[in-house]
Formats: sequence, C-alpha cells, structure tokens
Amino acid sequence: MVSRRTFLVLGGSALLTPGISLCAEVPALLDHIVLGCNDLNRGITFVEGYTGVRPAFGGVHPGGGTQNALLSLGERRYLEILAPDPTQPDANSPPFLKRLSQPRLVRWAVHPGDLAALAKKLREADIAFEGPTLGSRKRPDGLVLQWQALRLKDTASEMLPFFIEWSADSIHPSADSPKGCSLLRFEASTPDPETLRKQAALLHLDLGIVKGDRPQLHAAIAGPRGQLTITS
Repeated sequence: MVSRRTFLVLGGSALLTPGISLCAEVPALLDHIVLGCNDLNRGITFVEGYTGVRPAFGGVHPGGGTQNALLSLGERRYLEILAPDPTQPDANSPPFLKRLSQPRLVRWAVHPGDLAALAKKLREADIAFEGPTLGSRKRPDGLVLQWQALRLKDTASEMLPFFIEWSADSIHPSADSPKGCSLLRFEASTPDPETLRKQAALLHLDLGIVKGDRPQLHAAIAGPRGQLTITS
C-alpha cells in the first residue's frame, strides 16, 4: 500500500506528462470511465434513456467473466458499461458487479503513454503497483483489441485511476463507438480533499477534487436527449 506519508513526501514531483493544468473539468489524459451494472442490457437502456444514444455491444473479456457496451465521449474518451458475462463461468464474474442494484461509476482509466516508463518512475518513487499486465477483448466482428494496464495498490479509496496503454495495432474504442455524447465533467469528492489533491498531484492528474461526506466519483455526460449524471 502507498502510505499517506509517502505521497506527501513525494508530492513535489510529477510522474506523468508535465504541464497539465490541475483545474480542468475533465482530466486531460482520461481514457474511459466505467459504469458497472449487474445486467448489460439494463445498463445500455439506462444510458440510452438519459442521453438518447444507445451504447453498442463491445464484446467479452475472456477469462474475466465480463462483457461490455461502449459509447464514445469524444476523441480518445469513452464510456464503458461493464457487466457479468453469462456465457462464462459464474465464478469468473467479479462479485461486486453482481451485487449492484443500480448502475454506478466503478472506476476510471487514463492513458499516460509508455507504461514501462511510468512503472520505472513509480518504482523509483517507491509507490506500490501491479503490472503492466496484458489485456484483450474480442469484438463482435472478430477483431481482438489488446492493451496493457497498470494498477496502483493504493487507489485512495477507489478515487485514483488505473493506467492503460493501447496496442499500436488496436483501434481505440472511442473511434468507432456510437457518437453524439460528450463528457462535461469528471471529479472526485472526499472528506479529506487536501490529501487526495496531493496524491493526484504526485501522479500529475488534473482531477477536480471537492469536499464531500464520503469518497465518491462524479461524471456528467451530455447527449442529444439530455444529461446523465453518474456517481460511484
């Protein structure tokens, strides 16, 4: 785990791309946000009902027990609806997805570039992480997308993202997912915003952070029918 002291001591150095404003309404390197749901069709209908754009089935994660549907949120940004895949063994499905009674924001990802370089910087800063590990998804058209992912062992109560690097020969999901929506705002609330700001600054994440009763992520998506607000 990454201790609070470690973050505070190292908070003066940036690990990701320098020169990014720390007050943007949407983090510049945001890759995608994940809406968890216990049933994929239910999640698709939920998003379409608010935005007027129907997310498209994206495929399954072999061995991961999940399937997804996707909605573009602009250039190199998208929404992923993640749900259990009934065609895979039930034991493979993440238990937290099956427990969700309502769709909710469960995680987010950023694309910092070279994950090997990021891993080196994290290691030098003595920040615990896992990866990079390989991931893949087979689309309905048979095309297989591949990526690498790196995850912090301390995600600061699920407020911090995981990091993704897409394979050079893989189409970014935002490029051919249903369009018409945009991400207006993405931020975190927490009872201790100053600590989270220092943690985000260490990773050079321009994440909006406000004071709240409990740790929670917030996203606002605009579509032709209206606005969808989702929280963790």
